[in-house]
Amino acid sequence: MTKQTKRIAVITGDHSLPDPTKREGRYHEEDMVTHAAMVAAFGSLPGYDFRVYTEHAGLFERLAAEPPDVVINFCDTGLFNVPTQELHLPARLELMGVPYTGASPAAMVVCYDKAIVRLVAESLGVPVPREAYMAADAPLNDLPDLYPALIKPNTADGSVGITKDSVVRNRREALDYLGWLRATLPGRDALIQEYLPGPEYGVGMIGNPETGLRMLPPLEVDFSGLPAGLNPILSFESKALPDSPYWTEIKFKRAVLPADIENRLAGWTRILFRRLGLRDYGRFDFRVAADGEPKLMEINPNPAWANDGKLAFMAGFAGIDYRDMLRLVLEAAIARVQRAD
Repeated sequence: MTKQTKRIAVITGDHSLPDPTKREGRYHEEDMVTHAAMVAAFGSLPGYDFRVYTEHAGLFERLAAEPPDVVINFCDTGLFNVPTQELHLPARLELMGVPYTGASPAAMVVCYDKAIVRLVAESLGVPVPREAYMAADAPLNDLPDLYPALIKPNTADGSVGITKDSVVRNRREALDYLGWLRATLPGRDALIQEYLPGPEYGVGMIGNPETGLRMLPPLEVDFSGLPAGLNPILSFESKALPDSPYWTEIKFKRAVLPADIENRLAGWTRILFRRLGLRDYGRFDFRVAADGEPKLMEINPNPAWANDGKLAFMAGFAGIDYRDMLRLVLEAAIARVQRAD
């Protein structure tokens, strides 16, 4: 691929199909609004010819008929909106010899498994919560004593399986939530994790280690508007229930951190970015433990690209508007591919 790259395909989720990460399991007006903002932002970039694909049936045939120079992989809920098929799109693109933005299939597989991410992070000296792995068919008579604890699926995206009741404070609450989780997501293994009561931070990265990796100003999730008694977590209600205070009252703001903490977050995210094989952009979520230590919660190898998402907020803190954030992701991929040629 040369520096005259022009033809860009943007692939998103399929708007016509159910999507378990969306409100009521399908696309709504708010999703169309963010999609339109993304299309308009890309369309305003000079020197590129963008084509947007939102229908997955026959997708690869259409790409083969009009091969793009680069695919922008914004299909973050998987082919046909099946989360376990998120890696299928980049895998197929690799077989076709088409470059794309974001994580490789291998990175997606590893990052989708939260227990594996925790083990990798711990091996690199990145602080992580205490945690127990609970297989989907494991008996519930021997639960770890980590109360208060956060219970969540080991594999899931978009806060699926994490509700306002995910924070449990005793065995009875843990059994109730695990029962609900097994009924709602049958066959899904679970994690019982030390609940971290302190602030929650997002750290965004754009670029690549070989061509320049930039950390955006960290974000703090502002739970101060939640009514008393509600657990301060980013639950599924915050993304799927417009009449919930989790949707209306949770805000994002620029994190104000001591220099040593910000430097540690930068170091941890850089080493994780490289070790897990992330590419072009990524987001890392941390939360502070009772002793004041930030601990890694999750890694998002292809984080939400919407103009109201965390990455866009962090770019804004750095004075980067939404259009230029998208441009930087695209240019990071192009520079990476050109370097490999």
